[in-house]
Amino acid sequence: MADSNRSTPLRVLVYSNDADTRSQVILALGKHPHPELPEFDYLEVATGPVVIERMDAGGIDLAILDGESAPTGGLGIAKQLKDELDHCPPVLVLTGRRDDAWLANWSRAEASVAHPLDPIELTATVVGLLRDRSAV
Repeated sequence: MADSNRSTPLRVLVYSNDADTRSQVILALGKHPHPELPEFDYLEVATGPVVIERMDAGGIDLAILDGESAPTGGLGIAKQLKDELDHCPPVLVLTGRRDDAWLANWSRAEASVAHPLDPIELTATVVGLLRDRSAV
């Protein structure tokens, strides 16, 4: 889906019940994290039901879900999306610690990044996911 010739921004859903976490993700990635990808257009979501609603509606190129969100964690949402959507975009989950990567695997997310967020690691992971998707 990602294409360097594509002028339409990539739609990135960022879910966390914590506004600071959403802000950290968006600031870390910026508007245009890689020259081979179009600019990013962010959709901030604070509740689990809205994530499901927005993902069902389509038009999302990448979902970044906070596994530490409450009352609905991003890991459970990731699993639900992967189980229920026929064409689910790549999902990256933010885990509480590196040792929780197995939970991201269980949730069927394509990738995970641990809190506290490292902007370089987050950007490299996101760019990798979107580049891999464009090769499909």
